[in-house]
Amino acid sequence: MTINLQIDEALIQEALALGNQQTERDVVEEALREYVQRRKQRMILDLFGTIDYDSDYNYKQQRQRQ
Repeated sequence: MTINLQIDEALIQEALALGNQQTERDVVEEALREYVQRRKQRMILDLFGTIDYDSDYNYKQQRQRQ
């Protein structure tokens, strides 16, 4: 997919200097990967405290089955 974007050249140059990417395209793709990963992590963190656990559940019982 081809997308034309106007991105701050200084920002791109700084990202190129900090990362191991060779091209501007690689920088943008890496940034998008990190963005998606962080959003997914945030969604998982938002689940904490929303799941009810069965206090009577015995997880050791499953380990003893063979």
